[in-house]
Amino acid sequence: MKIEQIYTGCLAHAAYYIESNGEAAIFDPLREVQPYIDRAKKDNAKIKYVFETHFHADFVSGHLDLQKKTGAQIVFGPGAKPNYEAIIAEDGQLFAIGNYKVKAIHTPGHTMESTTYLLVDDNMKEHGIITGDTLFIGDVGRPDLAQHVVADLTEEKLAGHLYDSLRNKIMPLRDDLIVYPNHGAGSACGKKMSKETTDTLGNQKKTNYALRADMTREEFIQELLTGLTTPPGYFPQNVLMNIGGYESFDEIMKQAATPLKPAEFEVAAGELEALVLDTRDAENFAEGHIPGSINIGLDGNFAPWVGELIPDLETPILLVTEIGREEEAITRLSRVGYDNTRGYLKNGLGSWKRAGLATEKINRITAEELKKLLSEQKIKVIDVRKKSEYDSEHLLDAINVPLNQINQHLDQFAKNEFFVLHCAGGYRSMIAASILQQRGWDNFSDVIDGFKAIKEAGLPVSDYVCPSTLL
Repeated sequence: MKIEQIYTGCLAHAAYYIESNGEAAIFDPLREVQPYIDRAKKDNAKIKYVFETHFHADFVSGHLDLQKKTGAQIVFGPGAKPNYEAIIAEDGQLFAIGNYKVKAIHTPGHTMESTTYLLVDDNMKEHGIITGDTLFIGDVGRPDLAQHVVADLTEEKLAGHLYDSLRNKIMPLRDDLIVYPNHGAGSACGKKMSKETTDTLGNQKKTNYALRADMTREEFIQELLTGLTTPPGYFPQNVLMNIGGYESFDEIMKQAATPLKPAEFEVAAGELEALVLDTRDAENFAEGHIPGSINIGLDGNFAPWVGELIPDLETPILLVTEIGREEEAITRLSRVGYDNTRGYLKNGLGSWKRAGLATEKINRITAEELKKLLSEQKIKVIDVRKKSEYDSEHLLDAINVPLNQINQHLDQFAKNEFFVLHCAGGYRSMIAASILQQRGWDNFSDVIDGFKAIKEAGLPVSDYVCPSTLL
């Protein structure tokens, strides 16, 4: 069977393309749809259907633009109520893609409309299942997201539905089926997904904790709900965009891809009260940046961190990027619903400096320098990694303030006392440093290469969660 997984690492997202006899289908597409159109064109195929496994929370899907550009029909599972034209499949309904068949299997639990699609090849052999967020490799979808948009749902109710869906709809299927999930490791839609992005259903029955044959409903619910972290704040807003519709990606790009000279950029920042988002790497940002700008580097989990730290999707954004990466930044913002980018600094920060405009720096130190400082005096060290990372191993006496909770715990950062920030490798601590500097902190340093360098320098580490742990 001809099926391709189209994987996007920065979102840990998998879309799927199938083609048979001149007809094609796309499953769970990202916001920018031209790559899917180009892929079908390569096969001289027409995109007939866009299948959605559920209303996604972690990205804005490209189903509407695909419908407009190709005439493809959008398909959702039972119970879905989008505010636009779509086929609402019945449980067990078959769809033909050339000589292939796609069977909709209603699998509520992650969300109530969640649907798995069984793929049947031209020999009528069942080949695999596209599971969306119902079943991952090594995990299953978290059952607490839909409750944020559907008032009468609870995570316990959803977990119970998921237990039934897995036992009654998924586990009875053949062991040799290939499981094609919507996400891999790094997505916030589960809690312990594998780095592998496909597997056989039979192997998942043996290795996936949620598919244990002897697991009771109560045990499943308890285990599934234990250890869930707070979902990123943009998730409910993305769900509503996927249900209600959104502006075309092409129109977003037209507005956002506007080069601004330094003087124009400065005026726009003031008039729009815009957030200046600098997407360069930590080292370049530290060496010089526009005063008041926030650093979230493109070469990292860019879109999820934007979603975590910029609560309002309507915030006007002006971009500072490396030259040539402007459209990439705009695209990755739009994937998670940030559609109000209003332009970018033409020719990058170099043009700003050449215009004689002010810049700021952030002080950075090596782990060896930190070691020397700690040998001479007591210094407050703040670790902005996740609590689970901190609990596993941390610098002795360091305080844990996870980056995604920094705005709620600014009181931990004294303005009259020098402190040092670090994360795992320097990406997240520079985000934290930029936020603090924007809000008036200046008496701190950031550790280059983070905890990795701290361990290599031989500084004392502990896996004991000491009383100074904040969260």
